Amino acid sequence: MTHYTISTIAPEHFVQLEALQRLIYPTLGVQELMRTEHFASQYTHFAAGQIVVLDGERVIGQGSGFFCDFDFDQPTHTFTEFCDNFYFRNHNPDGPYYYGADISVHPDYRGRSIGKMIYQARKALVRSHNKRGIVAGGLLPGFARYKHQMCARAYVDKVVAGELKDPTLSFQLKEGFVVRNLLQNYIEDSASDNWATLILWENPDFTAEKVNA
Repeated sequence: MTHYTISTIAPEHFVQLEALQRLIYPTLGVQELMRTEHFASQYTHFAAGQIVVLDGERVIGQGSGFFCDFDFDQPTHTFTEFCDNFYFRNHNPDGPYYYGADISVHPDYRGRSIGKMIYQARKALVRSHNKRGIVAGGLLPGFARYKHQMCARAYVDKVVAGELKDPTLSFQLKEGFVVRNLLQNYIEDSASDNWATLILWENPDFTAEKVNA
């Protein structure tokens, strides 16, 4: 059985991470892709929140994100604006949520539980810092096939009900996330028709008494 290493981001990963973005997201607009300068800034501002999975020295998966405040009463936002154009200079160490900006797995390694490893690492980070949970905007790569048959909300409802399967959302639901809302024009992505779900995983170990204790 092959064993992979899970780590946090380091400068020697930046170039491979940029290449992985271009490989994973052929349907995204160029302005939606992270580059080496973004990974360098993420490393500077919150290295512990940037997860990398390695096969030897090869980067085969990554998960990026930062701690933040999030107002669920005013959830509308775009990917680039909320993520500070991917520089993560808005990382707030005292923020109650981890915002999951991106998860990428190399196509050669799909089906090997790499994504699950990244989610487990994120949950462990949230637990260790006593955060309320993980919030993210989740792409809907399966929606393009159905957009002429139904609206985005109907598609999401069918995925949640198990009537349809979406490569991203179905996996997130299995990981314990719930859909809190829909985000229109969240990201320039033809596969998702620019839609995303607002998803939330609540930390079952969160203790309010420990905050600012």
